[in-house]
Amino acid sequence: MSKSSLHPIIYVRGFARLDAEIEDTINTPYMGFNLGATRVRQGPGGELHTFIFESPVIRLMKDYGYRDVYRDGAVHEGRLPHTSLLIHRYYEDAEGSGRRPSIVEAAGELSARILWLRERVCGDDAEARAAFKVYLVAHSMGGLICRCLLQNDAVGDPAAKACIDKVFTYGTPHNGIEIAGINVPRFLGMWDVNNFNRESIADFLRLRPRNGRVNHLDGDFPPARFFCLVGTNHRDYQAVRFAVGASSDGLVKIDNAWIEGAPRVHAYLSHSGHCGMVNSETGYQNLTRFLFGDALMTARMVVEHLPLPPSVEQAKEDGDAIEGSYLFECTVTPRLFPPVALSDRRIEHGSAIFRRYDEMCHPERAGHEHARHPVLFSVYLDSSKITVSQGRTMLLVADIAVRSTEFKVAGRWFVNRRVPDENLFRDKVVILATAAGDGWRLRYIMGDEDWGEGRGRAARVDDDGATYVPLRSRKGFRARLCLDIAAWQ
Repeated sequence: MSKSSLHPIIYVRGFARLDAEIEDTINTPYMGFNLGATRVRQGPGGELHTFIFESPVIRLMKDYGYRDVYRDGAVHEGRLPHTSLLIHRYYEDAEGSGRRPSIVEAAGELSARILWLRERVCGDDAEARAAFKVYLVAHSMGGLICRCLLQNDAVGDPAAKACIDKVFTYGTPHNGIEIAGINVPRFLGMWDVNNFNRESIADFLRLRPRNGRVNHLDGDFPPARFFCLVGTNHRDYQAVRFAVGASSDGLVKIDNAWIEGAPRVHAYLSHSGHCGMVNSETGYQNLTRFLFGDALMTARMVVEHLPLPPSVEQAKEDGDAIEGSYLFECTVTPRLFPPVALSDRRIEHGSAIFRRYDEMCHPERAGHEHARHPVLFSVYLDSSKITVSQGRTMLLVADIAVRSTEFKVAGRWFVNRRVPDENLFRDKVVILATAAGDGWRLRYIMGDEDWGEGRGRAARVDDDGATYVPLRSRKGFRARLCLDIAAWQ
């Protein structure tokens, strides 16, 4: 990480439904982004330890030297450092008025705050003003405010839009909110809930839906610089979790919380609260690696053979039609203390990757031009965290499992000899990336074969030049875990 990557950060908070929530919001200096969390962990002797996460704001101040813009009980109007952290307080004028700012108004105010910040950081230095950039970090509806500034040409100043370098969103309903399986109606104006109707989103973003979806940037901002943290824990969000249901963070469905073509990770976190994504170590580690890291590692599984249970294989040989699909799990944990998964996709969380057999093995039969091999993870890494004693090596562990769904044989569910939840493959792959000149040398250790502290085996290279780790199981499963590590920033 270089100091040149430490741009000012603007936090944009989410939706406040009730007047009391607005009042609570504006009466706190950091509008909820200073909330932390504690977790209890078990030590080697069985003793319990409390792990404290202070909050993303405090951690940025401690770890990266950021500072807020307050002085003597007010927003400082003088010169500010490059490592300034500002809260977009767009609810400020709504207290007691009963009127909430619209998405468009809040986005316009965000534009003004960016230019105000540029003035305080750069002054009259023309070169500094031309190079000035900011990071936007938004929770929930705050991500829609950021998108409105980026995507609606009628909102904000073009100079402010040009200053935005990266956007990170926690649990933003990029494709709207669904209650009981139905997108909130446009006529539901109470508390401005209709902000999350897809037609309303298309209007204030000035975009045309694609196949009824509005979770795309429409060429207005590079998707690669827009990160989406997707929560998968609906149980610990108390507000409306029963109405929204599983496969969500309690408020936003998993399938509505990402941007087309943008990097995203799934984490077992709820929309907010003590188990929320903003006040979590997982959220913070993804945020800082995306903003300040220098490498992006992507893993794609290319399936070579998917074995069938012997009884199902026999039915296939007898000429019966076989129907079945597959679920891919992957949890990625870097070398950290305490261990924190950056990405966590599991069946029990409703976030495992689903693929039909034909999508991977016979794409032409599924109506696809190319095979849809599952991307297991894309995570950002920061080589500045490597110490010399570690041999210039970054390490992460990918816990991978492949499981079939239930099978249908000749149109009927096959249950006679089926073992429930049987894995076709499960193992932990320790991936080691060592800085080597201008690139990286990749090695791997299969977790059940050796200690992860070993030197590992060199990753293989296929005929197309792709670096991969061979995955095998005694059941006959075969695949390649294709790894790519590229420079970021």
